[in-house]
Amino acid sequence: MVGPSGTGKSHRAAVVANQFEAQAIIDDGLLIQENCIIAGSSAKRLPTRIGAIKAALFMEETRAQEIKEALHKLAPARILILGTSAGMVKRIASRLELPPPQKIMNIEEFASEKEIRKAKFHRNHFSKHVIPAPTLEVKKSFPGILVDPLHIFLKKKESPGKKNWLEQSIIRPTFTSNGKLTISDNAISAIAGHAARSVEGVASTGRIVVDVEHEGIITIDISPTINYGLPLHEVAGKIQCQIEQSVEKMTGLQVRKVNVLVKYINFPVAKEATS
Repeated sequence: MVGPSGTGKSHRAAVVANQFEAQAIIDDGLLIQENCIIAGSSAKRLPTRIGAIKAALFMEETRAQEIKEALHKLAPARILILGTSAGMVKRIASRLELPPPQKIMNIEEFASEKEIRKAKFHRNHFSKHVIPAPTLEVKKSFPGILVDPLHIFLKKKESPGKKNWLEQSIIRPTFTSNGKLTISDNAISAIAGHAARSVEGVASTGRIVVDVEHEGIITIDISPTINYGLPLHEVAGKIQCQIEQSVEKMTGLQVRKVNVLVKYINFPVAKEATS
């Protein structure tokens, strides 16, 4: 499927793949199957547009080899390749040692002029890019970048019990000119502290330390005080879950682990006996 950048190809990829029974999608350096990223690294991660184009074309042999090996294992009967032109799609197929495309489809076959205009507006004004994979999958490849979910609906299937929708993701790539997003450790600590205090049985959060392991991947240490009489391991587990969910949702960062060290117990104050 071909069309100029920003016309909505990725947004419609899952629907088109479903319509033509394609078992895999190749889009911007990624190999996607059944709503999962199987192999590759998204071109949208690259800091420059030139680098993104090279990644989308699998110019680096290591990138191309990874996809070729994954395709060999999957052995899909049909593949949907996305590109800005027929020449680009043919070049991708050649780089991945695939047969020449049997059918070239234009984005205009699947989107109206109004829909294409709207897609271009969102791309040009808000730098919104779609990746045809769920947010949990995309966050692994885009630590530190805000990822929003987008649900698309497919044609109703005859098989009962199967969902007729898929989740996709909206991101703002690093090569856009909208500036850099930075979240301080103090802001992350504040979010983690608020999340911990929402857990029943937490008297105080104590010291919170944020450690940035890699770009967009963090570890959080917390030393809370827990009220007496509660199962400490259960409260600690709830603190871990609450902090992980809150921080990832609000910052887009990937929390690798939350270490909870219960240092103190909060005992109830005994009431003085009255004579």
